[in-house]
Amino acid sequence: MMKMKWRELYRQKLTSVEEAVGVVRSGDRVVFSHCAGEPLALSEALVRRAPELENVTIIHFLMMGPNRFCDPGMERHFHHLSLFAGASVRGAINSGRADFIPCFFSEVPRFFREGALPVDKAFIHVSPPDEHGFMSFGVSVDYTKIAARCAKTVVAAVNPHMPRTLGDSFIHVSEVDRLVEIDEPVIEVPQPSPGPVEEAIARHVATLIEDGATLQLGIGAIPDAVLKFLGDKNDLGIHTEMFSDGVVDLVEAGVITNEAKSLHRGKLIATFLMGTRRLYDFVDNNPSVEMHTVDYTNDPFIIGQNSKMVAINGALEVDLTGQVCADSLGFVHYSGVGGQVDFVRGAARSPGGKSIIVLPSTAAEGRVSRIKVALSEGASVTTTRNDVHYVVTEYGIADLRGKSFRQRAEALIAIAHPDFRRELREEAKAKRSIVLPAMGAGDACGNGRGAGASSPLL
Repeated sequence: MMKMKWRELYRQKLTSVEEAVGVVRSGDRVVFSHCAGEPLALSEALVRRAPELENVTIIHFLMMGPNRFCDPGMERHFHHLSLFAGASVRGAINSGRADFIPCFFSEVPRFFREGALPVDKAFIHVSPPDEHGFMSFGVSVDYTKIAARCAKTVVAAVNPHMPRTLGDSFIHVSEVDRLVEIDEPVIEVPQPSPGPVEEAIARHVATLIEDGATLQLGIGAIPDAVLKFLGDKNDLGIHTEMFSDGVVDLVEAGVITNEAKSLHRGKLIATFLMGTRRLYDFVDNNPSVEMHTVDYTNDPFIIGQNSKMVAINGALEVDLTGQVCADSLGFVHYSGVGGQVDFVRGAARSPGGKSIIVLPSTAAEGRVSRIKVALSEGASVTTTRNDVHYVVTEYGIADLRGKSFRQRAEALIAIAHPDFRRELREEAKAKRSIVLPAMGAGDACGNGRGAGASSPLL
């Protein structure tokens, strides 16, 4: 009887894409599945309704599709409220056509539950139902599952290409108001190819990772590159916000086993996935992979229960006291905090845990130092100097734990690009009243070793 009941419900709720997006009315607030989970058929169909809609708020974290909600001329029809300034919305935010909400990724489900961000409609992207009528959120559990629970109306795009991920990853046919069957590839994001700078940084980071460590890897070329240099490690584990194809390589090589984990032993834990079809095929119906909502995966008190937790996250610039900016270029919104702070603090709570901030030593083709005496005017402090453990550039590792301002400045200047070290020393003395030892010959040619810094590779 139960099988017949859900199948009958499914048929009753099945409709066309055009009719499904017809649930949206002017003034509504609509949440879409996150990142590679974005249901492109639904977002494009809603854009086509623009002439008949006004003041529809689109709430989203990271949109990977074309995001025509933010195109010039759409302002009267759609208002994009972004929780992360990704590439498709960055220009609109900085020109005033869209708005940005600073927040931790882990807080978003609470915003929905408590009404700080009310949800009228949730547009989700799921796998076909199993024999019990449960559909998997696939590559986007994160805040999407909670948005579906909180929304007044739920529209699900059912796609045979969406992997059936396990864990806290399901919604029943009875919990959905309208169903649309689509047949389109899940958004794929190939791994970036690391250059020599990224590989040099990755080699340094690999020296900090012990056998049996549990890893969180942020987004970007450097965290992906780190995986290439972990082939000699044993019994690594994964508890992360997201992972990509590189993790699959290490699982297949027997490097990532998750057997040494103190929490969720034997399981890769994540809240969303972003990669190629190879990744999506790997996680499909794979009992070694568990997906959970972001308020669980990114909770520092949960993260800290993993022993030897290592958090690896990128930055745009770091000042000589250890303040990290990872989400703005001066006054310009560039990305968002995401899960960086949650994992930095979770790793700090972990027995034997380490948090690592990674960045190239320069930007703008070598014309600008990313290690600065003070953060750029308008730059946000993503991670405070009180939270930072290690900072890594291609020139080495700066260990800031237990270090004074003077010691931190020495360590960070030692991993700055050699072209900027003398200038940083002089500016530190003038602006921060930090007097540092005189430069040696090694500093001038880039071969110096500051306090807490390892030998440079470049």
